[in-house]
Amino acid sequence: MRNKPIIHSPRHSKRQGAASQETNLQPQTSFSPAIETNPSDLLFRRVAWRFMPLLFLGYVVAYLDRVNIGFAKLQMLGSLHFSNAAYGLGAGLFFIGYFLFEVPSNLLLHRFGARRWIARIMVTWALLSMVTAWVTTPLMFYVVRFLLGVAEAGFFPGMILYLTYWFPAHRRGKMVALLMAGIPVSGLLGGPLSGFLMRAFDGTWGFGGWQWLFIVEALPSITLGIAIYFGLDDRVADAKWLSDDEKALIQREIDADDSVRTHGSVRAVFGSARVWLLCLILFGVVMGSYAIGFWQPTIIRSTGIDDPLEIGLLTMIPYSFALVSMIAVGRHADRTRERRWHTVVPALVAASGFSLCALGGNSSVLSMIGLTLAVSGVVTTLPMFWALPTAFLGGTGAAAGIALINCTGNLAGFISPTVIGWLKSYTHTLASGLVLTAGTLTLSAVLILTFIPACLANR
Repeated sequence: MRNKPIIHSPRHSKRQGAASQETNLQPQTSFSPAIETNPSDLLFRRVAWRFMPLLFLGYVVAYLDRVNIGFAKLQMLGSLHFSNAAYGLGAGLFFIGYFLFEVPSNLLLHRFGARRWIARIMVTWALLSMVTAWVTTPLMFYVVRFLLGVAEAGFFPGMILYLTYWFPAHRRGKMVALLMAGIPVSGLLGGPLSGFLMRAFDGTWGFGGWQWLFIVEALPSITLGIAIYFGLDDRVADAKWLSDDEKALIQREIDADDSVRTHGSVRAVFGSARVWLLCLILFGVVMGSYAIGFWQPTIIRSTGIDDPLEIGLLTMIPYSFALVSMIAVGRHADRTRERRWHTVVPALVAASGFSLCALGGNSSVLSMIGLTLAVSGVVTTLPMFWALPTAFLGGTGAAAGIALINCTGNLAGFISPTVIGWLKSYTHTLASGLVLTAGTLTLSAVLILTFIPACLANR
């Protein structure tokens, strides 16, 4: 149960005044003090600055540890004599462990608190990611990747759930977009870093560059896990840095948001056709996300570029455009309170980008244009998508529903690298896998337009 602050009578009239003022507020799209001048907006801005930097950095290193296997592949396969099919299966097995433990993990987070649970997740997955440096056989690779998925299960949906404790729906779109900006930022930082580590440390102390990649890039997760343990407050009522009036104002907005949610129990979530539809929609989007995460370096190398550092630097181009696109679309969606078309259009842009990559062949120019469209579209679609389920899920149902949607959708993380790896081994080209990915993104866009009501999306 959510603890509500006690409202003392001397302050009651002030709170009523704040509430009447609050009903006329329009959602803001910037943290600028010049724009956010009323007490409610300034308070939520203060809340965001209190813990969003920690959550953002956590997501940056989470995504980096999840997909750095795509860079390690450039050396790892030759060093260990793995096939593309073996790599694809190992990369995808992460998501089987993720799928099996996602819902239990999020329910435990809801029960024990985000501070302890997210910190536990980060330290555990960092250690397992580091262990990947010592795999020598496909079986060892498969086992470590599966356990890595088990360790990380609950991290992203846990953070989405945590945001529902602090922000109502009309303020949450900006926060989710800020959180998921970790994807392009991870690409901007991780590409050059991974390429540098693989080139500069290759052979140092008898380790390959791909091994140093796993060892070094696991260290920030341990540090941030400790910082999150000491830096987060589980609920509004736990925040000693807020006054009673401020807690009451925040809680009132959250409670008003909860009153329009229709799925508040685990049973309602698992029996909801709408929830399962959203699982399918996310599946199509995630097919694109991990086609990028696991195969982008390979797409660039297929154009004739072999140096890992140069490949890493080139990955900065798509992620730079993606960061701008995500922020701009997120702000526009919050200002207009329209979610459906803000999700559909980026998904179709991503589909066109994958199609162009498939047609581009060995052309560096066409491949980079296609990758820029694909990365920008997928990275923008993801935060827009998460405004849909959080609009009607609440309470324990939110913990279970967000986790169910995320883990089921993320099964595409297993299907995408596995199928694309098999198709590449069979056809000796990535084109067929990229066309398949474009198709799944198009299907997700069609499903949103066909089955997601505008009244749900426009919040």
